[in-house]
Amino acid sequence: MARPEKTAVVEEIRTKLTNADAAVLTEYRGLTVSELAELRAALRPAGTEYKVFKNTLARRAVEAADLGDMTPMLEGPVAIAFVAGDAVDAAKALREFGRANPALVVKGGLLGGRVIDAAEVAALADVEPREVLLARLAGGFQAPMTRAAGLFQAFTRNLAYGVKALIDQRVAAVDEAPPVTAEAPAEEAEASAAADEAPAEETPAAEAPADEAPAAEAPADDAPAGGDAEPAAD
Repeated sequence: MARPEKTAVVEEIRTKLTNADAAVLTEYRGLTVSELAELRAALRPAGTEYKVFKNTLARRAVEAADLGDMTPMLEGPVAIAFVAGDAVDAAKALREFGRANPALVVKGGLLGGRVIDAAEVAALADVEPREVLLARLAGGFQAPMTRAAGLFQAFTRNLAYGVKALIDQRVAAVDEAPPVTAEAPAEEAEASAAADEAPAEETPAAEAPADEAPAAEAPADDAPAGGDAEPAAD
């Protein structure tokens, strides 16, 4: 390969490593051409491009990208999976393919500008997908708000019930009260005055026998006249 072509490949690798959201280095020794095609097809939905490069050119590229910690991984037949998207999805796809094809070996990679080893790539495969994490996060924020809204609704509802009960109690008390409670003392005063005046009106009736007493004594006054008449007859 002519030198300009090698330079172009080195620049391609460096650019892809710099622009990718993540990258995974794998050893594909023992995989057939059809199996490699199957792996590329499995990684495509995860936004991942799987390419094979010569190690000499890849080493020059990682050094140019200031990623020298990746150099020890570039031993043997190595292919690089460049991830444009969620690294979790790519790690899961690689793990699923590796279960059916043990010849695929994950060596390490790059995540957020930091070099990671094979164990960290495996840990990525155990992480829930982004959509699930976002849904759980949203649910975690929503739960306290829902409880707070429920408590607020219960408070306002109970307050309304309490105010209504108080109003009903006041209305019932007014309905059960006498029609004119303020005039009751006046009626009692009039009844007391009438009772005080009744004996005074009956006093003349009690004195009536005294007025009739002279009429009963009338025969006594006429007696002398009768006595005087009898001597005159003699």
